[in-house]
Amino acid sequence: MMTVPIIIDFEASGFGQGSYPIEVGFSGRHGEGWCSLIRPEDDWLHWNLDAARVHGIPREILVERGNTVQFVAEQLNFFLGGRTVYTDGWGQDYVWMAKLFDAAEITPKFKLVDLFEIINDDQLPNWDATKEQIIKELCVARHRASSDARVLQLTWLRTYDEARKLSA
Repeated sequence: MMTVPIIIDFEASGFGQGSYPIEVGFSGRHGEGWCSLIRPEDDWLHWNLDAARVHGIPREILVERGNTVQFVAEQLNFFLGGRTVYTDGWGQDYVWMAKLFDAAEITPKFKLVDLFEIINDDQLPNWDATKEQIIKELCVARHRASSDARVLQLTWLRTYDEARKLSA
């Protein structure tokens, strides 16, 4: 029997070289969420205006209210230690997670895996429509880490249940 996947999502200062994580959030097995802004390190200077328009988090807020990389890495290990955690943007999220943990000088105690490894072919045809429906149901107005993680988790659950009903 499949258990509900824990989904994590990162928001970042931009994409590619020099980008860094600015927010991380996850949705746990029972739908419980956790989220934190991340205070940029002194040498984290990259800031992409297009990315900022998407996530809507001003850099000044990160500096004022963001938690330290040490605190965020410790919290992620506390909540997620020993677990497999899924992301829909593995290529980018892995790099941002590594940057966070490297800056904190802490080793991640959880495994980050591509969500698409547990999406079966029967889930794919309805994935996008289901995701859009869940965004409407939850009234998700912001593109933020914890709400994005919850949307993905519910999309996975609903498409998984629908696929099982069809094959039963």
